[in-house]
Amino acid sequence: MNVMTSTPHDAVYLGIDGGGTKTSFLLLSGDGRLLARHVSTTSYYLEIGFDALRALLREGIAELLRQAGLPSSAVSSAFAGLPAHGEDSALLPAFDALLADLPRARVGNDMVCSWAGSLGGRDGISLVAGTGSIAYGEWQGRGARSGGWGEVFGDEGSAYWLAREGLALFSRMADGRAAPGPLLGRVREHFALKHDLDVCAAINGAAVRSRLAQLARLVSAAAADGDAQAAALLTRAGEELALLAAGVARQLRLPTDVAVEVSYTGGVFEAGDAVTGALRAAMAGSLPNAALVAPRFGPELGAAMYAARLAGARLAPASSVIAALTR
Repeated sequence: MNVMTSTPHDAVYLGIDGGGTKTSFLLLSGDGRLLARHVSTTSYYLEIGFDALRALLREGIAELLRQAGLPSSAVSSAFAGLPAHGEDSALLPAFDALLADLPRARVGNDMVCSWAGSLGGRDGISLVAGTGSIAYGEWQGRGARSGGWGEVFGDEGSAYWLAREGLALFSRMADGRAAPGPLLGRVREHFALKHDLDVCAAINGAAVRSRLAQLARLVSAAAADGDAQAAALLTRAGEELALLAAGVARQLRLPTDVAVEVSYTGGVFEAGDAVTGALRAAMAGSLPNAALVAPRFGPELGAAMYAARLAGARLAPASSVIAALTR
């Protein structure tokens, strides 16, 4: 297990938090001050292609260094957490080469950014439920992940999964297989449908993963309108995420009587207690000594904090940085 030391004030840490919707670039000084920030589009290479991913990272890093007025050699350590990293071993050398222009850098999965940020780098389990879903945890020097299998046969509890399940529920409401509820009107209004079957053209003609995932908001809105069937989907999302946390705990061989913190990030949690309440209730059975805690920091700060961790240092973000990133 790494021994963390105090961070030199003249150090510079570069963090990249990739995702299915956006990619955040952050440059922090050793004493936690914000030196530069840049936000770009999705870094999901399966959607945009590896060449586009390479260009996105190159341009984002160049913009950070331009803002800070620093050469790449000034970067003490860098970490890029990217979606789908590690899910095709043949591509690992290509991923590793993405930050080759920086003197000290590592590329990993974006789940690590969420873990480092939400738990402040402390042992525990982090759940990510954004466009996709995954869990990652570290305990006494061991690390493990659960989920993250992709939208075709995984990503349970994610925004994409909620959108897909919500559209399936809409179709059942529309053709009489399920009782109509507020979700029916929400989807009709969102797509300005003249005929319910027109949703097929709207979805199948432009079924980009990140765009489709945004339709999860319709499920949350319908549940808030009193749609019991939509609310049941949010409950299922919480239960699926609890299974991910339990999967990590099992791999880490956590003793059943040990207290462990479980935190979370991602847009699905914007549904509030509809998801976190179900998650907490499900964990009471599978992880009775787990405590669900609100995230300490976001994943973009987590990326920079993990970059410092790789250098054997503990980075404490300045309060002004935390405030700026939570506006």
